[in-house]
Amino acid sequence: MSRVARKTAVPLDELIREYLRQYRLTAGLNTQRIFAAWDAASGAGRYTVRRYFRDGRLYITVDSSVVRSQLSFQRDTLIEKINALLAADELFTRDDARVGFVQELILK
Repeated sequence: MSRVARKTAVPLDELIREYLRQYRLTAGLNTQRIFAAWDAASGAGRYTVRRYFRDGRLYITVDSSVVRSQLSFQRDTLIEKINALLAADELFTRDDARVGFVQELILK
Protein backbone atom coordinates (compact mmCIF):
# COMPACT_ATOMS: atom_id res chain seq x y z
CA MET A 1 0.00 0.00 0.00
CA SER A 2 1.50 3.33 -1.05
CA ARG A 3 1.25 6.45 1.00
CA VAL A 4 0.04 9.77 -0.33
CA ALA A 5 2.68 12.47 -0.06
CA ARG A 6 1.70 15.34 2.16
CA LYS A 7 1.92 18.85 0.85
CA THR A 8 2.38 21.98 2.86
CA ALA A 9 -0.71 23.85 3.93
CA VAL A 10 -1.52 27.03 2.02
CA PRO A 11 -3.69 29.79 3.51
CA LEU A 12 -7.00 30.23 1.73
CA ASP A 13 -6.46 33.92 0.95
CA GLU A 14 -3.19 33.10 -0.81
CA LEU A 15 -4.89 30.32 -2.73
CA ILE A 16 -7.66 32.67 -3.90
CA ARG A 17 -5.13 35.28 -5.06
CA GLU A 18 -3.21 32.65 -7.01
CA TYR A 19 -6.44 31.41 -8.61
CA LEU A 20 -7.35 34.95 -9.68
CA ARG A 21 -3.90 35.52 -11.19
CA GLN A 22 -3.80 32.17 -12.94
CA TYR A 23 -7.14 32.70 -14.68
CA ARG A 24 -6.45 36.40 -15.33
CA LEU A 25 -9.44 37.65 -13.37
CA THR A 26 -7.62 40.33 -11.37
CA ALA A 27 -8.20 43.23 -13.79
CA GLY A 28 -11.96 42.75 -13.88
CA LEU A 29 -12.19 42.23 -10.14
CA ASN A 30 -10.03 45.29 -9.45
CA THR A 31 -12.24 47.40 -11.71
CA GLN A 32 -15.35 46.29 -9.84
CA ARG A 33 -13.67 46.99 -6.50
CA ILE A 34 -12.77 50.51 -7.73
CA PHE A 35 -16.40 51.16 -8.70
CA ALA A 36 -17.60 49.92 -5.30
CA ALA A 37 -15.03 52.18 -3.59
CA TRP A 38 -16.36 55.12 -5.65
CA ASP A 39 -19.89 54.45 -4.42
CA ALA A 40 -18.73 54.19 -0.81
CA ALA A 41 -16.39 57.21 -0.86
CA SER A 42 -18.56 59.63 -2.81
CA GLY A 43 -22.05 58.71 -1.70
CA ALA A 44 -23.16 59.56 -5.23
CA GLY A 45 -23.75 56.02 -6.43
CA ARG A 46 -27.40 56.66 -7.20
CA TYR A 47 -26.52 59.70 -9.35
CA THR A 48 -23.78 57.88 -11.23
CA VAL A 49 -24.82 56.94 -14.75
CA ARG A 50 -21.56 55.57 -16.18
CA ARG A 51 -18.23 54.44 -14.76
CA TYR A 52 -15.04 53.73 -16.67
CA PHE A 53 -11.49 53.08 -15.47
CA ARG A 54 -8.37 53.11 -17.62
CA ASP A 55 -4.69 53.91 -17.06
CA GLY A 56 -5.20 55.18 -13.52
CA ARG A 57 -8.06 57.49 -14.52
CA LEU A 58 -11.56 57.00 -13.16
CA TYR A 59 -14.17 58.50 -15.48
CA ILE A 60 -17.52 59.16 -13.81
CA THR A 61 -20.67 60.45 -15.49
CA VAL A 62 -23.20 61.95 -13.09
CA ASP A 63 -26.77 62.88 -14.06
CA SER A 64 -26.98 65.91 -11.77
CA SER A 65 -25.02 69.10 -12.39
CA VAL A 66 -25.36 70.07 -8.72
CA VAL A 67 -23.85 66.77 -7.54
CA ARG A 68 -21.09 67.02 -10.17
CA SER A 69 -20.25 70.52 -8.96
CA GLN A 70 -20.07 69.41 -5.31
CA LEU A 71 -17.93 66.39 -6.21
CA SER A 72 -15.52 68.46 -8.28
CA PHE A 73 -14.62 70.49 -5.18
CA GLN A 74 -13.81 67.25 -3.32
CA ARG A 75 -11.83 65.59 -6.12
CA ASP A 76 -8.50 65.19 -4.27
CA THR A 77 -10.21 64.02 -1.08
CA LEU A 78 -12.27 61.49 -3.05
CA ILE A 79 -9.16 60.04 -4.68
CA GLU A 80 -7.55 59.64 -1.24
CA LYS A 81 -10.68 57.98 0.18
CA ILE A 82 -11.04 55.63 -2.78
CA ASN A 83 -7.39 54.57 -2.59
CA ALA A 84 -7.64 54.09 1.19
CA LEU A 85 -10.67 51.83 0.71
CA LEU A 86 -8.80 49.88 -1.97
CA ALA A 87 -5.73 49.49 0.22
CA ALA A 88 -7.90 48.03 2.98
CA ASP A 89 -9.72 45.70 0.57
CA GLU A 90 -8.31 42.17 0.68
CA LEU A 91 -9.67 41.29 -2.77
CA PHE A 92 -7.93 44.23 -4.48
CA THR A 93 -4.72 43.06 -6.18
CA ARG A 94 -2.08 45.75 -5.80
CA ASP A 95 0.49 44.34 -8.21
CA ASP A 96 -1.73 44.19 -11.31
CA ALA A 97 -0.09 46.31 -14.03
CA ARG A 98 -3.35 46.85 -15.93
CA VAL A 99 -5.62 48.07 -13.12
CA GLY A 100 -4.17 49.72 -10.04
CA PHE A 101 -4.96 52.61 -7.75
CA VAL A 102 -6.85 55.72 -8.89
CA GLN A 103 -4.53 58.55 -9.88
CA GLU A 104 -6.99 60.94 -11.48
CA LEU A 105 -10.74 61.50 -11.23
CA ILE A 106 -12.60 62.89 -14.23
CA LEU A 107 -16.21 63.97 -13.70
CA LYS A 108 -18.61 64.42 -16.59
